[in-house]
Amino acid sequence: MTSQPAWVYLLRDFLELYRTIPAGGSATIRAHQRLVRERISGVLRANPALRDSGAAHKPVTAHLQRALDQGRGTPMSRVIRSIDGLRAQLSWQYGYDKVPRGLDQKYAYAELVGPTGPVQSDQIILGLVLFAPGCIYPAHAHDGITESYICLSGAMSQNDQGVYVPGSMIFNPPGQMHRITVADLEPSLLAYAWIGPPEKLVSQKMVFSRKTRRQG
Repeated sequence: MTSQPAWVYLLRDFLELYRTIPAGGSATIRAHQRLVRERISGVLRANPALRDSGAAHKPVTAHLQRALDQGRGTPMSRVIRSIDGLRAQLSWQYGYDKVPRGLDQKYAYAELVGPTGPVQSDQIILGLVLFAPGCIYPAHAHDGITESYICLSGAMSQNDQGVYVPGSMIFNPPGQMHRITVADLEPSLLAYAWIGPPEKLVSQKMVFSRKTRRQG
C-alpha cells in the first residue's frame, strides 16, 4: 500500500475523521469511534498489497464531481481532496442482487477497505456512498454489523429524524432499520464504516425490508 501513498493519506484522513468528530456525549458512539480508529491503525500497520478491483461507474457517478465540489468548502475538504485524487480507481457498485426500480440511477457505493476493496481487510469495511438529489434509499438493516455514516457533502435525513450536513455522524447498531432521504437539489456523498465479526463482514448481504401486506 505504501507504494501508492494516496491510499495511505486517505486512510489517515478517515482516522482523523473518527478522532475529531464529536460523539455527542454518547459512550456507545465514542466506543465505536475508538474501535474504528483501532481497526484503521491495524490496516495501516499491516500495509496490505493493493488489489486492482477495476474502476467501475454507475449512472449516479455523473453527480460525483458536483458532490466533491460541494464538499470542498466544508470541514470535510481534506478527505474530499484525498477522494478526488483516487476517483479514477474507484469501483462503484450496487451491492444488491435486485435493485429497486429507479434506485439504480440514484445510488452506488465504492468499497475502499474490506474483503472486496482495493485495500484488503477482514476487520473493517470503509467506503463511500453517493446519492443523487431526491434519492430515497429504502429501509434496510445489517445483520451483526455496527455502522456509522459521516456526511461529506450535501444534506440527508435518516428515518425522517433530523437533517445531517457535512461533518455529521449517523450511528446504526446491528439490526437497526434505517431509511435515507436526500435533499432535492444537491447530491450527497457519505463515508461509512462497518465493524463486526470477520464472518459477517465477508458474507454480509444487503436486503431491503419488504412492506407488510395489508390483510383484507
